[in-house]
Amino acid sequence: MGERLKLVVPASTSNLGAGFDTFGLALTLYNTFEIEESNAFEVEVYGEGADNLPTDINNLFLRTYIRACQELGVEDRPIRVVQKNGIPLGRGLGSSATAILGGILTAAELNGLKLSPKEVLEIAFVFESHPDNLVPALVGGFTISATEEGSKEVYFERLEFPEELQILVLIPEFEILTEEARAVLPAMVSLKDAVFNIQRASLLVAALVRKDFDLLRVAVEDKLHQPFRGKLLHGFEPFKEEAYKMGADAVFISGSGSTIGVFTRKNADEIGRFGVEMYKKMGIPARYEILEADKEGARWAKI
Repeated sequence: MGERLKLVVPASTSNLGAGFDTFGLALTLYNTFEIEESNAFEVEVYGEGADNLPTDINNLFLRTYIRACQELGVEDRPIRVVQKNGIPLGRGLGSSATAILGGILTAAELNGLKLSPKEVLEIAFVFESHPDNLVPALVGGFTISATEEGSKEVYFERLEFPEELQILVLIPEFEILTEEARAVLPAMVSLKDAVFNIQRASLLVAALVRKDFDLLRVAVEDKLHQPFRGKLLHGFEPFKEEAYKMGADAVFISGSGSTIGVFTRKNADEIGRFGVEMYKKMGIPARYEILEADKEGARWAKI
């Protein structure tokens, strides 16, 4: 047995309204992975999804680790992983991205390899072809990503997220599968709607950089995915309307849902409690977390 390693990977919220498959933000909510070399592949899972996730080589962390070893040209030595999940599954908070990055970073670390973020992401794209959760979970902060069609190349920039904004995530207890959320999207969009989103996505970046928070409400409007996914996400429209009345700066679907994200400078608890009560009346349990932007991304920590 070798030394035990501990990897911490943050949750992420993505899209942020008009930035479909482009914007991502790392959050102070984490999955942690404790790893040591072993005689056989094994995973113990605690926390979110503990009863549902596989504990053999079908586990996403192990599948990624094995594939990463192959890509890196090193032996896929058996490891034992203790996976402690603080991030709920299937809620649009990037839980799978943490496992994908965890497997790749572990393969590199155990073999003394230093990979650049681009090299990590090239391997990650074997499992996940959209960078909006992967990039912020890897590097932290607010990220803007672009991909090359038919390529694993990822271009991205990382920006600091304004500390003045609290990040509220309202998490109802039902999953929306990414495949299901993509299936409801139209194959073609009008030029008018494309321009609408370009305008608002550009405005969001400028508003965050300039800290012109009064623009955020307009900047997270979207015509490419939220009008369609909102129909899967019961309660999104009424919650959004009430949250804005309570002083929220921005309300959006986190990833493909079912989590709703809020940026606000005031009344975060009040907005969260309203959301929980709203879902309760619909017969759906829900909870909320008030978070900050994670500035570091994935990192090794002391056990």
